[in-house]
Amino acid sequence: MNWLYDSVEPRVMDEDMLKLAVGEQGPRDEAGQLARQEGILFKDVLSLRLDFQNILRIDNLWQFENLRKLQLDNNIIEKIEGLERLVHLVWLDLSFNNIEAIEGLDTLVNLEDLSLFNNRISKIDSLDALIKLQVLSLGNNEISHMMNIIYLRRFKDLRTLSLSGNPIAEEEDYKMFICAYLPDLVYLDFRRIDDHMKELAEIKHQYGIDELKQRENLIQAQLDDERAQREELEEHKAAFVEHLNGSFLFDSMYAEDVEGNKLAHLPGVSELLQAYKDKFVIICLNIFEYGLKQQEKRKVELDTFNECVQEAIQENREQGKRRIAKFEETHLLSLNAIRDESEVTNLEMKIAEHSKDITELFNMLMTLEMQLVEQLEETINMFERNIVDLVALFIENVQSLMAQCRDLENHHHEKLLEISINTLEKILKGELDEDLPYDVRALFVDKDTIVNAVGTSHDLHLLKIDNREDELVTRTNSWCSHLVDAIHKDEIMRNRRRVKEIHQYVDHVQNELDNLECSEIID
Repeated sequence: MNWLYDSVEPRVMDEDMLKLAVGEQGPRDEAGQLARQEGILFKDVLSLRLDFQNILRIDNLWQFENLRKLQLDNNIIEKIEGLERLVHLVWLDLSFNNIEAIEGLDTLVNLEDLSLFNNRISKIDSLDALIKLQVLSLGNNEISHMMNIIYLRRFKDLRTLSLSGNPIAEEEDYKMFICAYLPDLVYLDFRRIDDHMKELAEIKHQYGIDELKQRENLIQAQLDDERAQREELEEHKAAFVEHLNGSFLFDSMYAEDVEGNKLAHLPGVSELLQAYKDKFVIICLNIFEYGLKQQEKRKVELDTFNECVQEAIQENREQGKRRIAKFEETHLLSLNAIRDESEVTNLEMKIAEHSKDITELFNMLMTLEMQLVEQLEETINMFERNIVDLVALFIENVQSLMAQCRDLENHHHEKLLEISINTLEKILKGELDEDLPYDVRALFVDKDTIVNAVGTSHDLHLLKIDNREDELVTRTNSWCSHLVDAIHKDEIMRNRRRVKEIHQYVDHVQNELDNLECSEIID
């Protein structure tokens, strides 16, 4: 829609353009001049204006990670892209461009004000992630279907909407429809919606609204149910016992078991299989319930550990703050005394005494830190022993229960083999009364064939049980190992940060003394 720029060469959004824009939009005072001389870091920029630049493609904005406001209006942009990293963006203006579809906004979860005025958009969609959206300008586009309005009902904070200049704005029921289906809207096409209009709209569209609300409630209930199921599954995964609260493992044993499914047609196998399944599922439920209980124990252990660590750090910090506060009470007095001292001998003595005080403060703060390191090391080691013991006990008991599953499978295998051989003998003697499917009868050629079929089924079942056990053990041990490693690394980083803080503070007060000493010597 920006034919004004058709005769102008499209520009690339490169580093030079961005630097120039940032420099021009910075403060004009002395601080701004200094910033322009030293260079402004893109990550520190909160607002950026790139309007009337004849930009064809959005690019190179990834460094503006803290940007809050972006103005890209009056360009020739054809596609919304390159905004993925601007997650803090609150205000975005893409008006007066050549955009045909709404896209590329999925990460802009903090966006409150979006302008796409005067583009070529025909459908309102792909805004789902913009849960904080309050202002939406889509005037002068090509939106023609009133059902686009229904899509906007999901934005509970939307208060201002502009759609004038679209084909739908010419519809006779345009305003009434919007007021009825977007009841929380305050401004439409730059005019406040009066309460009387809302009441009339609600009455006119009451039936349609009630029907829509019913559908929305059903959809929401379904979404809530799906979300609850996902959350529940994540809890089960955290306990390493997902899909063990039912017949999933048992069913998976027969999902690819061709021979086993054929043998299920033999006389007496159906009852045998059901008894096997019932007992197998009970063991799986025992593993599942035990896993949840053990997960809760691990959680309590971890929470208690974190509380102990935070309490120790906080207490140590408070001790350090008290020592620093006590030091600073005398620090200013000492500096003033040094300034006022005219006698060289007394001056040198006071400087030496205060320098000693600074050294004592440093030693005291480092001693406190070393005490904390030792305390936390003991706490971490104790936690590591406890969590490793909990994990080992969990694995040991699960393996014992899994062994019961294998015992059941072995027992079932023996019974199935017995029934299969008896069936083979009856077939060979012509004494089998039951009519078996052709593919099942094909297994009963000779004893070796039927033994191999039963054995193949048995091996597959044992493999499924072994794999599930191995997966549980591997994931549990991996979780424990990664947790302990992360705790040790976090403590190392905490210690480094604290030591750095101590050095920075002591260097600061020492510099104050050194600068004062230099000035006194010069005087």
